[in-house]
Amino acid sequence: MFAVLRDLIRYNIEFAIGLVLVGIIVLYACLSFFSPVDPTQIYLAIPDQPPSAQYWFGTNSRGQDMFWNLSFAFRNTLTFGLIVAAISRVISITVGLLSGYLGGWVDRVLMFINDIFVAVPSFPVLVLFYFVMRSGLNTYTLAAVMAVLGWAYDARLIRSVTLSLKHREFTRHARYSGMSTPKILLQEHLPYVMPIIFATAMANMIWSIGMEVTLAVLGFTNINIPTVGTTLYWANNHSAMVVGTWWWLVIPVVLIVITFIGLFLLAVSLNEYIDPRSRLRRMGA
Repeated sequence: MFAVLRDLIRYNIEFAIGLVLVGIIVLYACLSFFSPVDPTQIYLAIPDQPPSAQYWFGTNSRGQDMFWNLSFAFRNTLTFGLIVAAISRVISITVGLLSGYLGGWVDRVLMFINDIFVAVPSFPVLVLFYFVMRSGLNTYTLAAVMAVLGWAYDARLIRSVTLSLKHREFTRHARYSGMSTPKILLQEHLPYVMPIIFATAMANMIWSIGMEVTLAVLGFTNINIPTVGTTLYWANNHSAMVVGTWWWLVIPVVLIVITFIGLFLLAVSLNEYIDPRSRLRRMGA
């Protein structure tokens, strides 16, 4: 694992840039643990102050220091993306490995369910979920629902890899030596799909964070929880661009664009690493 990370940093400039960009955002989000203010409290600072030495990111019309408020927002947004990616990876790995290795009726049933989730439009379902669960909606419940909707494409990808591994010589040896199906899947096949899992996890985080921001800007999430989306919601609600508090909109948008570019570069780099020909060409072999 560390050897793979070392090779990626050494031979892939896109991966190094993406790692730096995401690292900066993660460090900024971690500053929220040392925040001197409560992000849910309002009118603790002078409203509508532009960026200065005292307020690095300025203050908003709700009297909040944007530097600390955005650090909480990015912590919650990144946590949300990680939860969605983790849960959806577990589902996609389980479905993909079982479907590809067992085949037969198990494959047909799992792929039938998989195709249903591919066809279901996620945005209307999430809006409906908001109206049903409005009183009890929080980051974790929304992340769980989004994870259930975000695994189907990746499960098909893992299944296709597992189908090719199923007929390899080492799989037959494992089977004839008495290894159980769970051991074959976890010990023999899972290591081959790990690069795919990491690459799709980055793409899944981009999708889930983008969807959360969209829902929050439209008011379809708990707007009292600081996230990037709710920050933009409150900025729009107070007509930030009209009254001249441009930093309330521009700074979070710039930071979220940096986050997306970083995650995209990581996903692209890992996708290239999965392809042996691209990897060897990059390394000059």
